[in-house]
Amino acid sequence: MKKLTPLLLLAFSVLSASLLGGCNTMRGFGQDVQRAGTAVENAAKK
Repeated sequence: MKKLTPLLLLAFSVLSASLLGGCNTMRGFGQDVQRAGTAVENAAKK
């Protein structure tokens, strides 16, 4: 588990940076959040 924690932290950091870097407006932020929610929902259905 100790090896997994830094990897998860790195993955979360990269994901956060790419999401926040891609949205220049509040509308863009809303769309990014919606896409992330859809991805989580689809993953939960599988």
